[in-house]
Amino acid sequence: MTELNFFSPAQIAEKMSAAGQKKVVTPTGKFFTLAILAGAFIAFGAELSIMIGHQTGLGVGVTKLLAGSVFSVGLMLVIIAGSELFTGDNLIVIAALEKKIRWSQVLNRWMLVYLGNFVGSILLAAIMFGTGLWLTNGGLVGASALNIANAKVNLTFMQALMRGIGCNWLVCLAVWMAISAKDIAGKILAIYFPIMAFVASGFEHSVANMFFIPYGLFLKGSSTVVDATGKAASAFSNLTWGNLFTKNLIPVTIGNIIGGALFVGMLYWYIYLKKEA
Repeated sequence: MTELNFFSPAQIAEKMSAAGQKKVVTPTGKFFTLAILAGAFIAFGAELSIMIGHQTGLGVGVTKLLAGSVFSVGLMLVIIAGSELFTGDNLIVIAALEKKIRWSQVLNRWMLVYLGNFVGSILLAAIMFGTGLWLTNGGLVGASALNIANAKVNLTFMQALMRGIGCNWLVCLAVWMAISAKDIAGKILAIYFPIMAFVASGFEHSVANMFFIPYGLFLKGSSTVVDATGKAASAFSNLTWGNLFTKNLIPVTIGNIIGGALFVGMLYWYIYLKKEA
């Protein structure tokens, strides 16, 4: 019988449980460093999506398709190069449901990876601001970044929550399918389509927003960028560090947990690993 070149869903569930057990015993310093890297990797994808998608002239749908396509580079770096991403680590719940680790360990790793991702994302936002590349195309790249950040802090709580659910449902499916692949090409294809789909759909990713919104906050102080948006400076009054958390990260993070931990982790645990009474 020919061996398949990918793992079955049941095998993926077993691998996810084992991965969760490994993550909670990874030394704190190494785990946190891996989390910083993941924040930077996702930010690379985010900044690339701004550069590619800022002015295509191809219509909204095709522009979103292109932006989502290049954004997928971020998760490719996370999975293939190796790092720890909060949204993907929502799947640690599988090991807890299997009673292989404690729920307190899940929460500990989630807090640690979330903080590390934030550090890495802010680092990349600062680096990108320092490059001056936002001045590209007469400042329109910066204007696009500013408009993206502003739109994210003007969502309602429910909009941000629901977009967070849709996002991490797809992100965790991308991680799930990438684990199924036994070669690099398979992993790349498994990652590309769900990530392209979430970005093109307009869903909200908490770690990506740790880059998008701070980057916009840095650019908000540039009159060149504000002028390039064609809007008055007052149009960006809601874009503040406080609203980064209250208007976006809090509801989006809750949504991400529901989409990833519940709709992927818990449901697939129930289907493939839960023992029947």
